[in-house]
Amino acid sequence: MPELPEVEVIRQGLIPHVVDREIVSIACSAKKLRMDIPQKDLERWLKGGRISAIKRRGKYLIFLLESGAAMIVHLGMTGKLGIFPAAAPPALHDHVVFRLRDGMQMRYNDIRRFGIIRVLTPEQFRDNDPFRDMGCEPLEKDFSGRYLKKMAGSRLQPVKNFLMDNHMVAGIGNIYANEILFHAGIHPAKPIGFLTLPRWNTVAEKTREVLLRAIACGGSSISDFVNSSGQKGYFQLELTVYGRAGQGCTRCSATIERLVIGGRSTFFCPNCQK
Repeated sequence: MPELPEVEVIRQGLIPHVVDREIVSIACSAKKLRMDIPQKDLERWLKGGRISAIKRRGKYLIFLLESGAAMIVHLGMTGKLGIFPAAAPPALHDHVVFRLRDGMQMRYNDIRRFGIIRVLTPEQFRDNDPFRDMGCEPLEKDFSGRYLKKMAGSRLQPVKNFLMDNHMVAGIGNIYANEILFHAGIHPAKPIGFLTLPRWNTVAEKTREVLLRAIACGGSSISDFVNSSGQKGYFQLELTVYGRAGQGCTRCSATIERLVIGGRSTFFCPNCQK
């Protein structure tokens, strides 16, 4: 599943091609995603309109229309948003095609169809924050060790599960939770109530470092992720623990171990992470 860095890479790649461009028509496939494609709402609020900005909240992309309406996209497991010339042949799993005034097309492709596309009217978007229950953005100034310690309290939840809880921290999934905790030197099963403020400060610092580096690398293309131009990222070449069970730690040469926490594969160095 695309995590915060991959979604941010797509956002940055779409901006020069989509913002301030008029959407002249929209074509939808007959297949549903996780929920039905809201074709009537897309026609009503996006056709003939202009996208004024593209924002990101956690793993969600938010397309803001000049009318005040918004389209919210979650890529699910295999969703992609790409820019193509009109002459480019359609792909098998293209489900929504937005034709732009300049002749280019933004296409939503999703093999497994777990993605979500929602349209909010100007009133809905203005009066009801769809992300009100989401935690702090880890790249914003409010994200800090003090925030993390406050949210953690005295609970005994494993720190990896805490970082992946979007009600606590927005946008971190399995790949980056593993990597952040390695760089912070914290065992992924460590109960959050036992972490001191200095250790939370380290988690906050390493979270920013890992996510920003992943964005700079174009994300992680472990399976089929590509950016809006169809190019793969390369942060997977810099992974220190994720997917490396049985291999040597890049820092101390101890053997990377795997366990399951919260139903997810978890990787760590038993020597570097305490």
